[in-house]
Amino acid sequence: MEEVIRVEELVKVYGEGEAAVQALRGVTLTIAQGEFVAIMGPSGSGKSTFLTLLGLLERPTSGKYYFAGHDTTLMDEDKLAELRNRQIGFVFQSFNLLPRFDLVRNVELPLIYAGVPQRERRERAIAVLDRMGLGHRLRNKPPNISGGEQQRVTIARALVINPAVILADEPTGNLDRRTGFDIMRLFQELHGEGRTIVMVTHDPEIARFAQRILYFLDGRVVREERQNED
Repeated sequence: MEEVIRVEELVKVYGEGEAAVQALRGVTLTIAQGEFVAIMGPSGSGKSTFLTLLGLLERPTSGKYYFAGHDTTLMDEDKLAELRNRQIGFVFQSFNLLPRFDLVRNVELPLIYAGVPQRERRERAIAVLDRMGLGHRLRNKPPNISGGEQQRVTIARALVINPAVILADEPTGNLDRRTGFDIMRLFQELHGEGRTIVMVTHDPEIARFAQRILYFLDGRVVREERQNED
């Protein structure tokens, strides 16, 4: 399979001198196109920092990060923003929806940043919300729908740009068990369509929905497991 993500000796240090904290300590790995990867580890292990770097929200202190063959460490901020807005979909634990906007407007936001014309972005937002089973909720605002529905809106927002990679940070962390499993079955469906998904989770049962599990400890990948696939 063609790789979409490759990192080489990735290091991230926060602070300086005696106050410096080394969040990542030379991580090297690849993620293939169409792969579903879960990242696990205790608090402070570096897993969320790693996802932040993959999302181009921060730069590494040292090392290389190749996205679809392009060395992101050589890109300026404008190029990074363009890549992030067009190729990476984010799903957050806390949803990060704007409460004053209806669902269509919330899902449209990445397309606004990408410069997509108004009519096209509205059509795309409605189509992906309908795909998420929310076609009857288009004019609702986030506070007026359930947590599971809000997470479906965040997934719709991630999908509307047709990203190369979906990055999910504890996507079931604020949901009850049944709703969380419903969301994971949706992720499996997206993976079955060939989408690349990288997900941070603390829950072993949620991690088992992925193809491969990477275990982080003290800023390093210490172990990986591959799931049996039917």
